[in-house]
Amino acid sequence: MAGRGVDMSALPKEVRDQLAELDLELSEGDITQKGYEKKKTKLLLPFFMQTPVEPPPPAYDAHAPGPSNASGSTHVSTHTQAPPPSSSSRYRDRGSRRPHRSGGTRDDRYRSDIHTETVQAALAKHKEEKMALPMPTKRRSTYVQSPVMNCTPPGSVGLTPSNQPDCFYFLRNSLHSSSGSENESALLRQSSVGADLEALDTPSLLQPPSLQSPDSWINHSVQGSSTSSSASSTLSHGEGKPQPQPSQPQAQPQYKPQYQPQYQPQYQPQYQPQYQPQYQPQYQPQLQHPVIADMLAHARIENSAHPPDVTTAAPQARDFSQVDRPNNPPVVRGMSRGQSHSGMMETADGNRRGVPVNSRVSTKIQQLLNTLKRPKRPPFSEFFMDDQEEIVEVPQPDPNTPRPEGRPIIPVKGEPLGVVSNWPPALQAALVHWGATQGKSPALTALDITGKPLYTLTYGKLWSRSVKLAYTLLNKLGPKNEQVLKPGDRVALVYPNSDPGMFLVAFYGCLLAEVIPVPIEVPLSRKDAGSSQVGFLLGSCSVSLALTSEICLKGLPKMPTGEILQFKGWPRLKWVVTDSKYLTKPGKDWQPHIPTANTDPAYIEYKASKEGTVMGVAVSKVAMLTHCQALTQACNYCEGETLVNVLDFKKDMGLWHGVLTSVMNRIHTISVPYAVMKACPLSWVQRVHIHKARVALVKCRDLHWAMMAHREQRDTSLESLHMLIVADGANPWSVSSCDAFLNVFQIHGLKPEVICPCATSPEAMTVAIRRPGVPGTPLPARAILSMGGLSHGVIRVNAEDKNSALTVQDVGHVMPGALMCIVKPEGPPQLCKTDEIGEIVVNSRAGGNMYYGLPGVTKNTFEVIPVNTLGAPIGEIPFVRSGLLGFVGPGSLIFVVGKNEGLLMVSGRRHNADDLVATALAVEPVKTVYRGRIAVFSVTVFYDERIVVVAEQRPDASEEDSFQWMSRVLQAIDSIHQVGLYSLALVPANTLPKTHLGGIHIFETKQNFLDGNLHPCNILMCPHTCVTNLPKPRQKQPVGVGPASIMVGNLVAGKRIAQAAGRDLGMIEDQDLVRKLRMWPTIMHQFLSEALQWRAQTDPDHCLYVLLNAKGLVVSTATCVQLHKRAEKIAAALTEKGSVNTGNNVVLLYPPGIDLIASFYGCLYAGCVPVTVRPPHPQNLAATLPTVRMIIDVSKAACILTTQNLMRILRSKEAAATVNIKTWPTIIDTDDLPRRRPPMIYKPPTVEMIAYLDFSVSTTGMLTGVKISHAAVSALCRSIKLQCEFYSSRQIAICLDPYCGLGFVLWCLASVYSGHQSILIPPLELESCLPLWLSTLSQYRIRDTFCSYSVMELCTKGIGTQTEILKARGLNLSCVRSCVVIAEERPRLALTMSFSKLFKDLGLSPRAVSTAFGSRVNLAICMQGTTGPDTSTVYVDMKSLRHDRVRLVERGAPQSLPLMESGKILPGVRVIIVNPETRGPLGDSHLGEIWINSPHSASGYYAIYGEESLQADHFNTKLSFGDPTTLWARTGYLGFVKRTELLDATGDRHDALFVVGSLDETLELRGLRYHPIDIETSVSRAHRSIAESAVFTWTNLLVVVAELSGSEQDALDLVPLVTNVVLEEHHLIVGVVVIVDPGVIPINSRGEKQRMHLRDSFLADQLDPIYVAYNM
Repeated sequence: MAGRGVDMSALPKEVRDQLAELDLELSEGDITQKGYEKKKTKLLLPFFMQTPVEPPPPAYDAHAPGPSNASGSTHVSTHTQAPPPSSSSRYRDRGSRRPHRSGGTRDDRYRSDIHTETVQAALAKHKEEKMALPMPTKRRSTYVQSPVMNCTPPGSVGLTPSNQPDCFYFLRNSLHSSSGSENESALLRQSSVGADLEALDTPSLLQPPSLQSPDSWINHSVQGSSTSSSASSTLSHGEGKPQPQPSQPQAQPQYKPQYQPQYQPQYQPQYQPQYQPQYQPQYQPQLQHPVIADMLAHARIENSAHPPDVTTAAPQARDFSQVDRPNNPPVVRGMSRGQSHSGMMETADGNRRGVPVNSRVSTKIQQLLNTLKRPKRPPFSEFFMDDQEEIVEVPQPDPNTPRPEGRPIIPVKGEPLGVVSNWPPALQAALVHWGATQGKSPALTALDITGKPLYTLTYGKLWSRSVKLAYTLLNKLGPKNEQVLKPGDRVALVYPNSDPGMFLVAFYGCLLAEVIPVPIEVPLSRKDAGSSQVGFLLGSCSVSLALTSEICLKGLPKMPTGEILQFKGWPRLKWVVTDSKYLTKPGKDWQPHIPTANTDPAYIEYKASKEGTVMGVAVSKVAMLTHCQALTQACNYCEGETLVNVLDFKKDMGLWHGVLTSVMNRIHTISVPYAVMKACPLSWVQRVHIHKARVALVKCRDLHWAMMAHREQRDTSLESLHMLIVADGANPWSVSSCDAFLNVFQIHGLKPEVICPCATSPEAMTVAIRRPGVPGTPLPARAILSMGGLSHGVIRVNAEDKNSALTVQDVGHVMPGALMCIVKPEGPPQLCKTDEIGEIVVNSRAGGNMYYGLPGVTKNTFEVIPVNTLGAPIGEIPFVRSGLLGFVGPGSLIFVVGKNEGLLMVSGRRHNADDLVATALAVEPVKTVYRGRIAVFSVTVFYDERIVVVAEQRPDASEEDSFQWMSRVLQAIDSIHQVGLYSLALVPANTLPKTHLGGIHIFETKQNFLDGNLHPCNILMCPHTCVTNLPKPRQKQPVGVGPASIMVGNLVAGKRIAQAAGRDLGMIEDQDLVRKLRMWPTIMHQFLSEALQWRAQTDPDHCLYVLLNAKGLVVSTATCVQLHKRAEKIAAALTEKGSVNTGNNVVLLYPPGIDLIASFYGCLYAGCVPVTVRPPHPQNLAATLPTVRMIIDVSKAACILTTQNLMRILRSKEAAATVNIKTWPTIIDTDDLPRRRPPMIYKPPTVEMIAYLDFSVSTTGMLTGVKISHAAVSALCRSIKLQCEFYSSRQIAICLDPYCGLGFVLWCLASVYSGHQSILIPPLELESCLPLWLSTLSQYRIRDTFCSYSVMELCTKGIGTQTEILKARGLNLSCVRSCVVIAEERPRLALTMSFSKLFKDLGLSPRAVSTAFGSRVNLAICMQGTTGPDTSTVYVDMKSLRHDRVRLVERGAPQSLPLMESGKILPGVRVIIVNPETRGPLGDSHLGEIWINSPHSASGYYAIYGEESLQADHFNTKLSFGDPTTLWARTGYLGFVKRTELLDATGDRHDALFVVGSLDETLELRGLRYHPIDIETSVSRAHRSIAESAVFTWTNLLVVVAELSGSEQDALDLVPLVTNVVLEEHHLIVGVVVIVDPGVIPINSRGEKQRMHLRDSFLADQLDPIYVAYNM
């Protein structure tokens, strides 16, 4: 340090003043550490040169009583004695640390006894493991932080909305999630000098200390010492090299740019052997106590082990860049819509480099994978087996877990409650006495907003006004003076914190009227945090009347009528104003009835539980009086004293001391409201000085505020203080606040022995309080405990790992007249052992009696009878649970280490939310977050609690600052607490829900997190390291059914073979019947071209096609002869213009319509092979034209048939920018062809020749072409005709894309074959007229219709809510007999059911909607016909599906998945379920690949390079055993066959085929097989703003892409919800969450997601995502 070796007291006054200003700048964050050192060195340099070198100061050993830090070390003092420091030494001490002036408005100001050096030492461990971290990406947009509300912190500048920077940074280290408490108890964490970011790069020089003796865990402070654990803690920014010879002084250089520690800490071993303690504690009688001696005997020194590894190497998922089959077809990958191109990218470090754009995302993912490979803690024992019926098994206990070894604790008894003759028989009697005898004595002084006295209420006025109020309540509220209230009724007191006088009168007025006051906070709005829970309290207490002041009533929110707003969840209240002018003075003969204190309730104090529920603790009259007597005895209150109260006077210590005990003892209370503390943090110290107050009632936050502002008032004196009661002294981190405050104010007369921490709870009231000490006696004890031991509920000395030590101070002794013991917090109230942490339970007359109106909960809290190890009660007297966790130390001193409500149980270990907050705030938050606005809580995800940390980010914090802070918080908590965080979120300033005193409302924050309403501006999810209870990855099991299995008939391994077949296609021999039914071409001719010619001859004017536009008008029609003639013209043009030869491929590039159909038959007439291609989108040529070009090149097309418009587009400049337009094949415009006939109509020599090529982008993103023969076309059309009963008299409506698959067959082929009329509705027309399809069905009375999922979804979302309007227009769907969805995927049951329910009111039969199923190898396998049983639905277990098994379960069973039959198997089709690995048949209800044998299967792939082996494998494969002769085609889809109880047309039991999903699309993760649709269904349910989702894998990471339909403000809310739902329902950890705009996920013409295209676009960084989160 710059000031090392300089005598500060010898400096000139101006230099000391400059140093003081410099210290203040540093403490308020107005100057950096480096700047501070530089300026200070410059000031001290002249004096530093003149300073003689001093030898190192003597050190205290482990037993020397002295202030301790959280590390458990006792710091070396520079003085052998510790006199009160001078002003100059005080400034020096301030310079040795770096306190922060908080900018927050809430009352929680956290400091910590784990110093920054401890946190930095923990972080230094991670330095060697640093690696490039993947940074999340965030789109530059208009998303800004929400405007700042009017609760800016004291001393802070006005906040302005600021745009978020581009990049969000992400971490490698992920930790656990748990719950925090609002904690007004202000864990004030000491921030030391070493806060700069270079600390991570400074080698850790901490060396292990020598072992301490077991009794050293109690460390006595030096009486009168000015240094403290927080004040003397320092952190070296330099190398901090140890002195080579500690006993010899080293010459100091004249100038050191780096900070050097002023004090050498105890744990540097060079000093330990050299010096003996100069002060030995004389007072140690407590060590003779048998219980404590036993505890110390069993308190072991705990060596810290390495952190356990919580990650296991995830199995590598397969690469989906190719189809996962034995041999991959040489297919061409298509491109998704919306792709953009950019040449360069910005790398992770933000610098522009020449990196190819497609490497950007992959690099980040590789970085993420590298972080996951980092060695972690040893894995927890695996306790999940997914194969079992039950997922969760009881974890096996770790044999190395520390266990309590002491004897059972003996209940601790407080001193007897003294009997004083002048104590009143009731509290009201004391008010009567003082009002009559000391009427002019001041009872209460209230301060205004500036901190000046506003008014003083004397005991006379308090008595008279209370009597007037009591009389009014009992006699003047009802009409005609009818009594509205009777004794025992409950009344709400609603008064602001700035008006203690009105509250005091109202409270005692209620006591005198014998009604029960229920003090609550003033509701500010209808949406106040916790407002509905307060309503629950009022309801459970049957409150119907509320007392308030006139000013408060005017400020309440009102309705337009002027009435008070009905608050959410509140009962109806009558509001009564209690200002004096509205009260009635009673007659002289009326006196209130004051009975002797009894067990009737006196008042009800509200208490918020961990779950957010607000309950009322009823305190009886005798308990209220006894508590006042006990406090009087414990605090040694005297009549006429002055008390300064900073706490809330409506509850807890503020009520007990400032309202009740003060009146009993005629104490003058100075009430300092919260608003004054915000404006003038030193106001309470000034009041103590002015009024010579003997008692002050404060919290740690008030000590911190006063300490930060003390330079503003140099002439204050605290010599009059007899007790400084620290209300939240039970907080484990309060020790540093007390030490720091003492260090600053000792020169102002503050005596160390007056600081009195206490422990309280609403149920047990005051549990313990430290009695004011006698000057000269040693200060009470400190305990240095191992956090590892505390997490297992045992007390262990921490002497090895200083990073994970907790120093706690005692809270004094048990209250007079009370009996206290420690019991286990969970399960039966069994007595703890002496070295065990448990819940403090108290038996006393001075405690709460019950939760009013809640008898069930009351019994478990207020009527606890502790039991011994055998389960036998230790007595009959009931104890009250305090909710405090602690233990009994030497001399029966009570130590508290946490609260039940802040307890986070993670993997069987306990963690305190306050501890985690304190550790987080030691990581230099001043530039990133507000100190007092951090919430820590736990959420239950996947059978365990997960810790979540939420903080408010400063508006001026950069993304770099946020990332650095979050990464360090994760590392610090991991190192110190040995627990992982699940999520860490930063939200914009002033957006977290607040309590009335400005604290963070933990429950509301947690609810917002779970509901997706938190709206963070930065978030880290770290599930990989904190989720340690995943099921074991599956090992591949040997296949049960193989060639060695015995087959008998159609049984395999004892089960019926899973096979099914449609009915026989059959042949009709009767020629008369043939002619009558007009089926002649189907028998005599096996080519569609001949069928069309026959129809043109026999029925030329029969209309085959009708094309509609968006208005529902007929655009064009085609009769049989018209279609024939148009086909002839096109055939002639091909022969003349195209110069094509027989067998050449011709591309048909048309919009959906009749031109496409005519061109198809024109190609057949000319002997060409047609290839239908979707035309490019004119507005998006860059994305769609390459696919067209690709198909043209792959198919080797000799000619292109198209329209004039499309021909212009193909030759346009825009097209030239995308593809080479000079190499197009011959393009023929078919719009205006001359009327010519071809020389001859071609007839193929054999039916096995190719009729057409079917190119399609499959669901796996592959562009594949298959060859369809003339025989397959004829068989397929005949099969569909028989299944659907198509005849010439029928009309069907088709709303499908006509370019591939079954959509093309229905659009172009079926009508020519069967003769029915097809009404064609292009799906694009629905975008401009949503009801077009349904109105067509109604207008033409259509019985059979075909659509895609995209059409059905468009209708469901677009007009599903307009059924009443459509019905009024006369739309009627009762005519529809069959509505078939054409798809190549698992039926979307939710969508079809939703469609059926929505349009049921329009007459749609629920039986009408069904699905069809086809694949690349066979375009039509299933289709629901007009006859046969209804569609079946079964429920299967999702866990079994992941293991490739089918287990049927009941509807509603956990993990159940509904599956709908994919339609009836078409005539002529045989289906068998085969093991894809062994190629052997499977039994009934077994999951396997669907194989097909059918006359209409495709002939093979149309590939650039001939792959005969692939053709044989996919189209002509055989079973490995069973039936080795039949040739099968592999669909590539997983499914199963189940024999149902339904009967088919032949009277046999129906075999239903259930399609589960594409084999190529399945995700192999952790040895299990997942289907994307299942994960996507869960993701889409996670939040209302998720419009659509898609998942894929990259290496072994699961990537989830979600389309955001709401505001971009919701984008980051989706990240934890998506992670949670996938983990809960699928037992998978999401690696990357990508939030994109609606419409980004590519979808093919059938409405199926193109996940592989999406993956390629993501990896090429072409999605333009809103946000990308890389989960650590």
